Amino acid sequence: MMNRMIAANLVHRPLRSLISVIAIALEVTLILLIVGLSLGMLHDNGQRQAGIGADVIVMPPGSSFFMGITGAPMSIKIGDKLRALPHVAVVSPVVQDVSTNGSLEIISGIDLDSYEKLGGPFLYLSGGPFQGPYDALVDDLIARSNKIKVGDTISVLSHSFQVSGIVEHGKGARKFIPLATMQDLLGAQGKASIFYVKADKPQNAGLVSKEISQVRGLEGYRALSMADYLTFFTPSNTPLLKSFIEVVIGISMVIGFIVIFQAMYAAVMERTREIGILKSMGASKLYIVQVILRETILLAIAGVVVGIIFSVLARFGLRRAKPLTQIEISAIWVLWATLIAITSSIIGALYPAYKAARKDPVDALAYE
Repeated sequence: MMNRMIAANLVHRPLRSLISVIAIALEVTLILLIVGLSLGMLHDNGQRQAGIGADVIVMPPGSSFFMGITGAPMSIKIGDKLRALPHVAVVSPVVQDVSTNGSLEIISGIDLDSYEKLGGPFLYLSGGPFQGPYDALVDDLIARSNKIKVGDTISVLSHSFQVSGIVEHGKGARKFIPLATMQDLLGAQGKASIFYVKADKPQNAGLVSKEISQVRGLEGYRALSMADYLTFFTPSNTPLLKSFIEVVIGISMVIGFIVIFQAMYAAVMERTREIGILKSMGASKLYIVQVILRETILLAIAGVVVGIIFSVLARFGLRRAKPLTQIEISAIWVLWATLIAITSSIIGALYPAYKAARKDPVDALAYE
């Protein structure tokens, strides 16, 4: 009986019900897309670092954990000290710099031979390795996003480079140029921003890190196993990301609260006479509260379903239009978005439900 009455109430006011559902759907979509975009970019960066194939990463003091970029790059001769260690198989120096030409991206200057020895050679989808100092490699995602083909000229650090090859994504940066060329462009001849180290055995990564810290002159340098380094690519270890996610969730909850409060409060005012009839027939305060809250939960569930559908469609559309856009919609965040939407909706409906339950049946029946 109660369920039929709730369904009839929602159908009787289709526009208000639809607006409430869409508002809750937007709340869910806001959480899933913004949080998904943040986590997607973070995890994509971590996966690309892991794809390089190094076991240990060496950075100078004061460098960023996430990029290995610093204003005080290391001498390339440090590589010779690293290669002399007993459990080191490969050392690859890399010079990295940030380009803000149109979008923020990391450019890597690499020694192609040693870089490919870390985790295997690049998989060339078209073209091939560097043929000259002003050749560049780009990954397939940035090539598809910017419609780049082999032989095209692109701008890297305000200089023209010819694309010699398009490679499969997942091996560090998205654009690569020769190490010597990067050093010349930055005025950092004989310098490196970061060293990637391959141990003789993966299980010796921790031992190699310890050995590096004991090398004279390298005591203050950051030498981390790749496994330890990748733990920094989480929200809790990323500066401001956790706070950003909390702000997004807070804004979403406020949206859900306001919309449901307004909708249910207006519904209670419109159904004053109906509530009076129910109470005159013996309906308890708890019964009235249950009617309001069940109606709210039904709207919230419908909004959650629509919001998830919106998010999946938006993710699909964005990935097709912008291949570099990484949006991660995980089951755990779908669950969190559902709980947040339902909780904010229930909180928004509590006062209208309380007000409805306290209505005097005589006054309600006399209400016009």
